[in-house]
Amino acid sequence: MPEEFGFWISIIVFVVIFTFIITEKVNRTAIAFYGAVLMLTFGHIFDFYTFEAAAEAIDGATVSLLFGMMVLIAVLEKSGFFQYIAIKTAKKTGGDLWKLTFLLWTLTTVLSMFLDNVTTILLIVPVTLVITRMLKYNPTPVLMAEALLSNIWGVGTMIGDPPNILIASASGYTFAEFLMYALPVVVVVWFVVMMMIRVMFRQEFQTPPKRAKVLMKMDENSVIKNQVVLTRSIWTLGIIIVLFFVHGLLHVPAAFIALFGAALLLLLVSPVYTMHSILKKTELTVLLFFASLFVLVGGLEQAGVLEYIATFIISGAEQHLILTALIILWVTAILSSILDNVPMTIAMVPVLAYLEASGVAGANLFWWALVFGVGFWGNGTPVGSTAGVIVSAKSQSTSHPISFTTWVKTWFPVMLVSLLITSVILVFFSSYFMN
Repeated sequence: MPEEFGFWISIIVFVVIFTFIITEKVNRTAIAFYGAVLMLTFGHIFDFYTFEAAAEAIDGATVSLLFGMMVLIAVLEKSGFFQYIAIKTAKKTGGDLWKLTFLLWTLTTVLSMFLDNVTTILLIVPVTLVITRMLKYNPTPVLMAEALLSNIWGVGTMIGDPPNILIASASGYTFAEFLMYALPVVVVVWFVVMMMIRVMFRQEFQTPPKRAKVLMKMDENSVIKNQVVLTRSIWTLGIIIVLFFVHGLLHVPAAFIALFGAALLLLLVSPVYTMHSILKKTELTVLLFFASLFVLVGGLEQAGVLEYIATFIISGAEQHLILTALIILWVTAILSSILDNVPMTIAMVPVLAYLEASGVAGANLFWWALVFGVGFWGNGTPVGSTAGVIVSAKSQSTSHPISFTTWVKTWFPVMLVSLLITSVILVFFSSYFMN
């Protein structure tokens, strides 16, 4: 057990700050930012965390991707795009909440397989909020389920979830191998989860539409505020989506594509909207919250906490392959719901890579256990995944803000079932995953 003071002080700071985030007695962005500064202060005093290391701990790719997409969405919103899509979609379903929800979930599922789940959620959530506000529905079950399904389906492809990209880079797994090994598990979990959600929110889904008649009379064309801006925004969005599909072939990160799209669109609409009017509609507090979390977890990493946890998880791996895989699945899953799944993945990747390089037979099983662990349980709390943070933050502007406790109470049983299903699959098909 490590004896360094920095090891323990970093744990204490993280636990105290995370407790405040959970209780929500203080604004979570404010307390996370304070915690990041506090972690850095103690790190500097006790020589375990430098300012340079804190800057490197902030995942610039994630923050840049978020900012670029937020700018694009702000312009689309000002043009009336989301209102237009919302009315068209709601009219197709006649205002029936279950049909509407299923349609939005299906769209979320399809997009999450090909776009990263951050982009998917940023595109889906504004439409959802407009529709539910229009029909006077509680958006909570729809929003939370969108984050859940986005994360689940993101596990099924190499580019659908940020941890998958990191794992693929370290393990050498291809896009086709993710479809072969991860996607079948995702399909099984998705089907069970969909049935659970349908039962959990059966009362909400049975609520008859209150404004269906009013909705059917609405003219979607009347909500378009600026046709020129709308046209330019849609063309820019189309270009970005195409580039997202081929960014691997172009050898450019998705974050650069998002920033490129934001810069292009800001230039195109500058004659109509000022930069200030667009930027004030972006969720800059979400970016600060993310950056603060990255700095907090970076302190744990620099103090050796994450390395200690990772090493402990895989001790005795060669003698107990299946047991170790299950430990990796469950421990990384639980920790990912607290630490965010990206830092947890970063901590585990070098450990598994070392095991594989050492010639441990069946080490492939560990990689897939990590994929499912950090992917599925990132849904366990609103800070466990990027999609969860975004959905939780967006809900604060509604009459039904999603609290930390509401999220955990709702999704804990769902996540538990997801991991139990995955555990059974890994045990009974372990030889398949070891190939």
